[in-house]
Amino acid sequence: MTRKPKLAVHKFSSCDGCQLALLNLGEPLLLLPELVDIVHFAEAGPLDPDAQVDVSLVEGSISTPHDVDRIKQVRENSGYLISIGACATVGGLQALANFTDRDAWMGQIYSNPEHIDALQSSSAIADHVKVDLEIPGCPVNSGQVLKALRDLLSGIVPRSESQSLCMDCKRCGVVCTLVTKGEPCMGPVTIAGCGSLCTSLGRACYSCYGPTPLVNDQPLTARFSQLGMDEAAATRRFHFITSHAPAFKSAGERLKAEEE
Repeated sequence: MTRKPKLAVHKFSSCDGCQLALLNLGEPLLLLPELVDIVHFAEAGPLDPDAQVDVSLVEGSISTPHDVDRIKQVRENSGYLISIGACATVGGLQALANFTDRDAWMGQIYSNPEHIDALQSSSAIADHVKVDLEIPGCPVNSGQVLKALRDLLSGIVPRSESQSLCMDCKRCGVVCTLVTKGEPCMGPVTIAGCGSLCTSLGRACYSCYGPTPLVNDQPLTARFSQLGMDEAAATRRFHFITSHAPAFKSAGERLKAEEE
């Protein structure tokens, strides 16, 4: 009998949202064990964090010294490593603290901050080990994760999304929020994948999926200014969930410098 590939799902510093997105798949999740042997997935039950596996899905950012050691072990134990979600791919919301004095910040929150064993920055998985595929999102699109797994099992190298959210809106028949409602929308510089979740409900995109491969931020922020948004508010659009994606980090820093 042919051995089924082994799969592990690992959590680092995160809210568990991407794992929950997988658990919320319903019937497709029940069919997954027919394709792979899930040996570690704490949210679903199986526990074997040190298992040698063919594929590892990794959620969360690297925020503690223990995280650094553990991700190296996960990489060593994994044939193919996929980072899933904003925290794992660009540091997520935790990385917002990278813009601050962490020691002073923790001193304001914890009565004994000396007991908090944390790094001075939160960072993506790829900043520490080789990552074979990154799937963004907050939370991740579980359908994209399944597609990547099916591609791997079929001998196909998974491909990353490259189109902007605007293409998702067009495919879904969603009227442009930026044009028709005059609301600052990050769609033109945001990678597709959410299925136009916010824009289909009449809300502007705030880029939980992170930047497209090419970010032309200056014309977009000029349009934001025409719509009445100041530099501080525009900075927050870039320095939010995916603040440490290089294109968004530099765009936010440019706007902050203009503000000052």
